[in-house]
Amino acid sequence: MSIWDTLFGRHPATTPPGPEPHHRFGRYTDAYKSKAKHAAYTRAADAFEDDRFLDSVEAFLEYLRDGEEENVKWQRADDKLYFELYQGSKRVTGLADTLHLRAAARIARLTTPNGELLQRLTAMNYELKYSRFALDAEDCLTIIFDTPVYDASPYKLYYALKEMALRADKQDDLLLEEFEDTLSPVEVTHLEPLSAHEKAVKLDFLRQQIQFLLDYLDSGQLDPREHPGAVAYLLLDLVYRLDYLLTPEGHTMEALERMHRMYFAQEDDRPATHKNVRLLEELQQLLERAPESFGEELYAGKSTFGITLPVSHDRLATLINNELSNLDWYQDNGYPEVARAIPGYIVGYALFNYAIPLPDRELLHLYYRVTEEGYFRELGYTERYLDRQGRPSKKAIRSAVNDIVRRHREAYPWFAPEVGKVSYGNMLAFSRTFLEMVRG
Repeated sequence: MSIWDTLFGRHPATTPPGPEPHHRFGRYTDAYKSKAKHAAYTRAADAFEDDRFLDSVEAFLEYLRDGEEENVKWQRADDKLYFELYQGSKRVTGLADTLHLRAAARIARLTTPNGELLQRLTAMNYELKYSRFALDAEDCLTIIFDTPVYDASPYKLYYALKEMALRADKQDDLLLEEFEDTLSPVEVTHLEPLSAHEKAVKLDFLRQQIQFLLDYLDSGQLDPREHPGAVAYLLLDLVYRLDYLLTPEGHTMEALERMHRMYFAQEDDRPATHKNVRLLEELQQLLERAPESFGEELYAGKSTFGITLPVSHDRLATLINNELSNLDWYQDNGYPEVARAIPGYIVGYALFNYAIPLPDRELLHLYYRVTEEGYFRELGYTERYLDRQGRPSKKAIRSAVNDIVRRHREAYPWFAPEVGKVSYGNMLAFSRTFLEMVRG
């Protein structure tokens, strides 16, 4: 047991009380900092300017700490400050004293020498600004950051720890799968395995959603060469929906991110039809992948750093304005599947790329609660947003919107969605008018 295990005792996570289950959806963001957190950052900056370096680090850790995640812990003893923080499947441990600060995150244990792997990690070091890959005394692949404390400003600490935490979290699953004969997992005791039922529900959803899209495209109802934009809407809607609702790690997460990058690569001047084919090939590979491999990527972890870009409500409103009007043509010309995919694309794109204001995020989550109610029911959620005829339930949805407004009234006094303008006649009408309400 390491000194960090001794200092920060491991306790089994508890499930929050209440009738509804507690599942994580979407990508973690650290953009929603309270006034108290910003005050902690100010204290850290002031202490650093006053050469009170350990006080600065301690205040900075308070800034990072998310009470709901329980993601950061520290303990100060004389002239030493021990800390640990979590990012997905990885734990970053650190020590600061009066001279230096050093942090490390173990990625995997090297059980068999592998020149190709070590050469790849050495090449990756050139991509890193603050940290570096190394092999520690126990043959563990590790990412390390160290600095004199007089250079450990809160600004530098944030970006250095974020770099190493995100890189470690992404690389462990990818490397373990690719070099399974060379590497073994390390330091994963903090992860909460999902139940067999939840894994089965998510695997079924993945396969059903991909197969439904493949069947539709094979049906001949839509010519992919004549309507590449329509195919793109269908594909990207699915990619973002899988990312948000399944929250996979490892291979599947990287595949979904790769599909996003493929489509929006600025330097790629190949036609949209070619990009669509590549995305379809990626989805086909996910469909054919072994279920146990997917299951290993599903677990509950804690996070400290987000990867989505904080934006204002205006950015979301602009996205809705730019895309929602495209729905009309597909609806009027007999492509209802494509018309329904456009609101889904807007919601998914926003959640995949941006840290939008918290009430907006909750409204977009509500959109998925309505449009994917069957999936949420399989996960054990009891609140119903569809009526007995399968149409959006006006009473339940209005109540949910009003509850979001009430909970965020103090922090977002401008937030006043006109829920009375939402239509509930069918799912397409609801999707359009709901996003018009979100746009404001």
